[in-house]
Amino acid sequence: MGKPRGIITPEDKERLAQRAYELGYYHESHERNCSQSAVAAIMEALDFQDDSVFKASTPLAGGGAVFGDSGCGAYYGGLLIIGLLKGRSVDNFIAEETARFRSFEIGRALHRKFIDKYGTVICRDIMTKVYGRPFWMVDPYEFKRMEKAGGHTTVCPEVVGNGARWAIEVIFEENLLSELNELLKNTPPYTVK
Repeated sequence: MGKPRGIITPEDKERLAQRAYELGYYHESHERNCSQSAVAAIMEALDFQDDSVFKASTPLAGGGAVFGDSGCGAYYGGLLIIGLLKGRSVDNFIAEETARFRSFEIGRALHRKFIDKYGTVICRDIMTKVYGRPFWMVDPYEFKRMEKAGGHTTVCPEVVGNGARWAIEVIFEENLLSELNELLKNTPPYTVK
């Protein structure tokens, strides 16, 4: 008999990180939207659902509104989940509060993983690394060229899978299991399959 929902232990790290990678790859290749695919993969791997976070991640895709000139959507998706676990709440919205600084530190751990693999967290620069050039995704012709180069079949799914995996790894490596298990007590399980 398995553990009840909501009890995640350090031993679960590799299994959940691999599951997040697989789900991120799948969602990006099927439903698209890198930021939402990363968020969905992380939530599904950890078995919780927060529709507000998922919905809020929508315009972060493709380097922000698919312009490519901002952060990678998979990176932003991971940061959103980190913020959900360790961010500053509105009832503690004061300058002296310290949770925000801890969330910055944890976010930097995710940042390091992107830098180690891609040398950047900026969408167009990741595109340059993986495609050999950036694509202007708001232009239909450029978008078709990106798709032909592996856009949503292999390339972007790989980036999203990695981002989702790394976010899970950071949750474990930065000791957020108590926050995660508390979140799991107070949120519904992931139901969108």
